[in-house]
Amino acid sequence: MASIVEKVRRVLEAKDLGNITTELCDFSLKEQNATAEAQGVQPSSTSDFVPILGQTVTYIVACVLINEHDELLMIEEAKQSCAGKWYLPAGRMERGESITEAAAREVFEETGLNAELTTLLAVEAAGGSWFRFVLTGRITGGRLKTPADADAESIQAKWVRNPKEVPLRANDILNIIDIGRAYHQGQKIAITPSPWHGRILPTRFSHKRNYLRVLAVARKRAHNSLNILVSEKNAHHFPTVELHPNRSLHSTLRKFMIEIFGAELPQHRPHGLLSVEHSPSEQENTDGICLNLLVAFRPPLEEISLIGKCIWQELGAPLDEMLGRIVSSKNASIPLNVVR
Repeated sequence: MASIVEKVRRVLEAKDLGNITTELCDFSLKEQNATAEAQGVQPSSTSDFVPILGQTVTYIVACVLINEHDELLMIEEAKQSCAGKWYLPAGRMERGESITEAAAREVFEETGLNAELTTLLAVEAAGGSWFRFVLTGRITGGRLKTPADADAESIQAKWVRNPKEVPLRANDILNIIDIGRAYHQGQKIAITPSPWHGRILPTRFSHKRNYLRVLAVARKRAHNSLNILVSEKNAHHFPTVELHPNRSLHSTLRKFMIEIFGAELPQHRPHGLLSVEHSPSEQENTDGICLNLLVAFRPPLEEISLIGKCIWQELGAPLDEMLGRIVSSKNASIPLNVVR
């Protein structure tokens, strides 16, 4: 089995860590429900929840594509409920699709253009069963859709300088457009090391359930060394919690952290995602995802108490420097936005 150091390196390279079995999940839905019942709270989800696209979970893809003139690719909606309004190329993933396959399909269907997706820009979550994956990339071919090509997908597509100049279907895309513009501007600036994350596409790996894998780091005051939290439940691994389908990710994370650190949680912040794992599995009939979340603690390691089956492990060079740079730069990980 790979060492923790090797596992950190694999996550940073957007590679999978192999299968997360039930035994390696530290806080399953079953355990979360048992904890709720012990507190006199009726569970709001069954313990055997399985993520299935179109039935129990909704995954959306949206693309922020910007050309050399700093113009944004947008589409005029054809649906009766929002006809004449403008939006990003976006839509629901379909069974059997990967995240990037769904994004490329939506771009082609709605704009007539072919796109090569190069990185995730952000992940948005509403509860634990609705996710929007925002990607960017470049146009590689095709023909821009005109009103003469109008169909059920869209009326037309245009390169737009300012999205506020057109009537928008909804303002929820303005934040991710800003992220996309900032990312593209950041790629033009030659700074080494870059303050922005590299090209990170979803890792193709199947999961039976939806998981949040926590890579929590803290500095040891004595040597100023960066340490990472490791669960000792069975094999050593990063603490992992099953996502509650009816609870916000912030709530799921907080309850999980209380299981590890107790009610007096040390000051910490979710920095952002280091990678996302997903691959549809027809054999397992699931569409599970795993979000690899970096969490940074403010107090030194010496002041952090543990009550769960976890230990701290020193990383050492060069991972200490690599993770340290990510923690100190707000743009070096992928934003995980919790929306209502």
